[in-house]
Amino acid sequence: MCKFCDARAKAPADSGGGPAVRPSTGAMPSGIGAPGRRTLIRGGHVLSMDAAVGNFARGDVLIEGSKILAVAAQIDAGDAAVIDAAGHVVMPGFIDTHHHQFETALRSLLSDAILVNDGRPESQANYYEWMLQKFSVLYRPQDVYISELFGGIAQIDAGVTTVMDVSQIHHSPEHTDAAISALRDTGRRAVLGYFEGWGDAAEYPGDARRVKAQHFASDDQLLTMVMGGEIYLPFHEEAWRIGRELNIPVALHVVGTFGMQPTFDGLAMAGKFGPDNIFIHMTGMSDLAWKAAADAGAHISLSVPIEMQMRHGEPPLQKALDMGLMPSLSTDVECTMTADMFTQMRSTVTLQRMIANEKALRGEEYPRLLSALDVIRFATVEGAKGLKLDHKTGTLTPGKEADIILLDATALNVAPLNHVPGAVVTLMERSNVSTVICAGVVRKWQGAMLGHDIAKLRAELEASRDYLFEAAGVEQDLFRA
Repeated sequence: MCKFCDARAKAPADSGGGPAVRPSTGAMPSGIGAPGRRTLIRGGHVLSMDAAVGNFARGDVLIEGSKILAVAAQIDAGDAAVIDAAGHVVMPGFIDTHHHQFETALRSLLSDAILVNDGRPESQANYYEWMLQKFSVLYRPQDVYISELFGGIAQIDAGVTTVMDVSQIHHSPEHTDAAISALRDTGRRAVLGYFEGWGDAAEYPGDARRVKAQHFASDDQLLTMVMGGEIYLPFHEEAWRIGRELNIPVALHVVGTFGMQPTFDGLAMAGKFGPDNIFIHMTGMSDLAWKAAADAGAHISLSVPIEMQMRHGEPPLQKALDMGLMPSLSTDVECTMTADMFTQMRSTVTLQRMIANEKALRGEEYPRLLSALDVIRFATVEGAKGLKLDHKTGTLTPGKEADIILLDATALNVAPLNHVPGAVVTLMERSNVSTVICAGVVRKWQGAMLGHDIAKLRAELEASRDYLFEAAGVEQDLFRA
């Protein structure tokens, strides 16, 4: 039980059953997600993201408890509870492979910021000095908890059913436990990115052994763990060693802005890369390191809008594709940019096509243009692979867990529906996310979040924000330039 907040993610209350209901028009059937209870999602536009399963202009998805039983054009499910999905895209939930959820209380604070101070007046409030040196060091465990919880709920609202939370906030074991409690209470699939903290009470990286044994001993749960192995830290070798000792992936930010190339090249030449590595951003790295990453089967996580906005360097999307590396997408920091995957997908496809189209207009050889379906794959399938969760999620495949979203294609911003992947990527937004199911449990229904007192949590988040501003000596100014 978390001692920092009495809010809890509760299973949705029974609605009393009744006839089939259509999202946004009726009550939720009872018992969805309960062991042995079968639910038929009927008559939706099924985008399975599994070539062996296929897609269906009108299809059904049958789940039992937390698992997907069948996906087909039509399923006779007997006495199963029925969700009428007519007019809705039914697809796997989105997967965010890199999100600093502890920053939720400071949303939009650094909307105009770049990574480091370049000496110009407009860069005085930069990410490194403000977020990492001014604000993050002030977080108490209760601040970690409420930001983690509220940020996670907000992503469920946007259809993100899985996240890797890169929580660089492990100032003490109590901070770590607060983050884990929040991830658990949110009620979705989550990967704790156990990264560094600051101060005398910090026990990173050695406390990873306790964290793994106490909270992640079983793989049969919604929460798993990744080891942070930042190469800008003097003890990164130890962090990598512990991560591999615990048999968990090792993730790190790889950003040329911070002068990481020589260290990264050294690791590449020493043969240290492996399929357990998750390299975030990968901006400004050498061809030698890229080849080593590709040869090792490492995973690349890109945060395209943030990379363009905050001067990480040009997002190496085409480089990754040219090397045969299919990236996942991640939202990074809400102090600067929204944490929904629609923004990520649109930014990614338009960036790649801009670069390719410019080459075409100049009469040069140009790469294949990315499609809407490609970036949906980055936001689902590749995210699951990168987090080593593709045996559980990422596609609508019988045997996998039921991480499913229903997107309203009858809404004013989408109708009439003419192309499912195109509508998801080029037209939709978080308001189209009607229903969200995480491991068989409905977390959002008919546009309403379930299991949380949002008004109460918002007040707690605002109180945490007020504390952080006061402790940092920063005046709250809603129109700060």
